[in-house]
Amino acid sequence: MSDDKKPSRPAGKPGFRGNKKFGGKPAPRRPGLPPEGPVLLYGLHTVEAAFANKDRKRLKLFATDNAVRRLEERGVKIDVPVESMMPRALDRMVTKDAVHQGMILEADPLPAYGAEHLKGARLVLALDQVTDPHNVGAILRSAVALDADAVVTTERHAPEEGSVLAKSASGALDMIKHVRVKNMARFIAEMKDEGFSCIALDSDGPASLEKTPFSDRTVLVLGSEGKGVRQGVREACGLTARLDMPGAIRSLNVSNAAVLSLYVARMKMGL
Repeated sequence: MSDDKKPSRPAGKPGFRGNKKFGGKPAPRRPGLPPEGPVLLYGLHTVEAAFANKDRKRLKLFATDNAVRRLEERGVKIDVPVESMMPRALDRMVTKDAVHQGMILEADPLPAYGAEHLKGARLVLALDQVTDPHNVGAILRSAVALDADAVVTTERHAPEEGSVLAKSASGALDMIKHVRVKNMARFIAEMKDEGFSCIALDSDGPASLEKTPFSDRTVLVLGSEGKGVRQGVREACGLTARLDMPGAIRSLNVSNAAVLSLYVARMKMGL
């Protein structure tokens, strides 16, 4: 159903964000996650969103004078020390071809959130071992644009919170709750216990997503290329549905499948 490229390992460490839609304080970082440590966030939209996120602990801004002025003109309150740097010096702080736009923010990873913080959610998107940070970043953007409540990934076989994921998300990483779970099938079971219907997207699903019944609280589950949603996760969901493509190409990249699925879900749920 979807295509997911093999990732290059991004810099940085994983984490989750708070969201004023939901209650509860961040949980301690759980075993199994990579070690804590600063992440480097770069690019105008990424840095601007990080400054707007009350749950993001910011440490230091490395930026050109022009970039600082640009942030201030956009109403960003710079509440950390600023080290003025030339563009070439910033180039050396990030990977080759990274578009930093004259600014790199050093920050702590976002606080950890789990399934227990989704009790007020209505529409959740879960990614079963989608590994490419560019795809996950694009999905985060689409989830914010379509007002989903959270994106859920697994702790393993998913990109860390780091420069590549944050840049690909273009600010969305700091705008939506990003939950990472140890076991996706167990997470689905927990969400069903909380009253969610859980729908796995599968090319062999018995009905199209448009013809699949939705409840007023839904988890959509998408998988990676080849494997798709794993069998145990599909069985935990109980419901499977397909995205029918009328054209000559019958499958979509996972990020495109995500935005289409979210759009259909919103229409079906009356959101």
